[in-house]
Amino acid sequence: MTYTLHEDSSDGQMIQKVTEDRPFVYLFGVGGLLPSFKANLEGLNAGDDFSFSLKKEDAYGVHMEENILKLDKTIFEIDGVFDEEAIKEGEVVPMEDENGYPLSGKILEVADDHVLVDFNHPLAGMNLYFEGKILDVRDATKEELAHGHVHGPGGHHHH
Repeated sequence: MTYTLHEDSSDGQMIQKVTEDRPFVYLFGVGGLLPSFKANLEGLNAGDDFSFSLKKEDAYGVHMEENILKLDKTIFEIDGVFDEEAIKEGEVVPMEDENGYPLSGKILEVADDHVLVDFNHPLAGMNLYFEGKILDVRDATKEELAHGHVHGPGGHHHH
């Protein structure tokens, strides 16, 4: 499928555009897509246009203050030296939570003894508006279902 994603409505700021040269390929029934997004696509056929809004509560949730953390500056040291190159205001840094799960944090402030990091999803707090077109619909192969992702053009390739 192709789509454009705007904030709030078709007149809102464009956040993402997916075009026919690199369409978005999705395997139904395997997670990874917002349930509310999936529900809006169910039953559509090739050639169908779609447009729908998702309230922030059905998208990436509201922006939560408790997801903004003050982290000790020593966390960002490499061999005892603070990494000034990577850790600066506005940068998005890959990190892990206490269970080793990957997540991204946006650096809001670098202070003398701490770094203020926002772990909210970048689209948290936004109402989303999707507009697009279904290019093609086909049955998944047994192999795709077994692997949990799409193979072939536009899909995942094994090397």
